[in-house]
Amino acid sequence: MKIPTEPIGSIPRPPALIEAVSSRDGTDPSLDGMYDDAIRDTIARFEATGSPVITDGEQRKYHNFWTYCVHGLPNMGPDGFKIPFSAGHTRRMPRLTKGPFRYQRYADAYLDVAKRYAHVPVKQAVISPSALSLLYPAEAIPEYPREQFIQDLLNEHETEIRNCLRKGAHKVQVDFTEGRLAVKIDPSGELLHSFIDLNNLALSRFTPEERQRIGVHTCPGADRDSTHSGDVDYAELLPSLFQLMAGNFYVALAGEADRVRVLKIIREHLKADQRVFVGVVAPIDPRVETPEEIRDRVLEAAEYIPIDQLGTTDDCGFSPFCDDLSTTRDKAFEKIRARVLGTALAVKEIGGSA
Repeated sequence: MKIPTEPIGSIPRPPALIEAVSSRDGTDPSLDGMYDDAIRDTIARFEATGSPVITDGEQRKYHNFWTYCVHGLPNMGPDGFKIPFSAGHTRRMPRLTKGPFRYQRYADAYLDVAKRYAHVPVKQAVISPSALSLLYPAEAIPEYPREQFIQDLLNEHETEIRNCLRKGAHKVQVDFTEGRLAVKIDPSGELLHSFIDLNNLALSRFTPEERQRIGVHTCPGADRDSTHSGDVDYAELLPSLFQLMAGNFYVALAGEADRVRVLKIIREHLKADQRVFVGVVAPIDPRVETPEEIRDRVLEAAEYIPIDQLGTTDDCGFSPFCDDLSTTRDKAFEKIRARVLGTALAVKEIGGSA
């Protein structure tokens, strides 16, 4: 019995690239060579860890994983939704100022480049419709009602996923970090349920076979060794999470204080046609986990999750925001190698093949 293992997405950018992007617009053509070098190096180092599935490290998602698709659009203002982190800093989304809503770029463009250099399957992360729905302001935009915005948003999201599937992405991972945050913003659960409904409208556009190649990632955020919603009880999110019509779920778990409690909730709500990749590596923990620790976490999860529905992953990307210097590239790849080796150790102990 195999236990698949996959990364989430981002890898810290080389310091020279971070410095260059900070001093000019991320789309400046003069940066193309640096981006290309960073992607090639990331893929080579990713493959050297033994990871059977890799990403491009999101090296070219100019500012962050959340707004890569709209960065630079003329109808975006700088004063959008604020995301506060436990370290005391905030991140701010842009705000849509007028219609129509269109993507500036689709994630399949990143996949195109990664597949030029990769020798193993490549997965591609995309942002969720619910995250981008926060671009629309509380007050209605004249001549562009929210209902029309939502339709345009769903169309763009569908196009992006279809492009990635058509171009051979191993999986398309929908980043849903705002799920747990929604509970913090609105403890009544109404905001979370609206997010679930919106994302299901998007997922319903795909066949059951296509949805087996689509996954949803949830975490409490990871930026500068801090979270935006780590204090929110997972029990308020997970029952709703597994109502999403996706075939795969990537659930941050390594950083949780009571992993067994979370595993019991997952066991209760996981459907027969869904696989859950549990986080066994904590990117915001400065200590590198040992393969033996990873093995023990996998074996712990296997006590609650059927082996044929279990996978392993990292809790989050290692640098979702490109200016985050809290984790080095070397440490990120050490942690990934530990995940790969630890998962293989667990499989061997269970009696399967890695």
